[in-house]
Amino acid sequence: KKKGKLDRGYEKRLEDMGVVWDVLSEQWEKNYRLLVKFRQKEGHSLVPQGYIEDGINLGTWLNAQRQQKKKGKLDRGYEKRLE
Repeated sequence: KKKGKLDRGYEKRLEDMGVVWDVLSEQWEKNYRLLVKFRQKEGHSLVPQGYIEDGINLGTWLNAQRQQKKKGKLDRGYEKRLE
């Protein structure tokens, strides 16, 4: 797929089966959805460092996002969504 050599029909069939092409982006989205769920439940986004949700350490993930922002390395689209 990256080199554009996969037939579009095959690509579509694989996507229909749940194949994810951008795994890192998909993982970020999953973690973000967990953060939204936490915020809805708790009324804030101050996730404790060791907080685990669905097997994901959400606190560690959010801290990593904050660190990336401080370094100026957080994707601007992600940053806007976290604000």
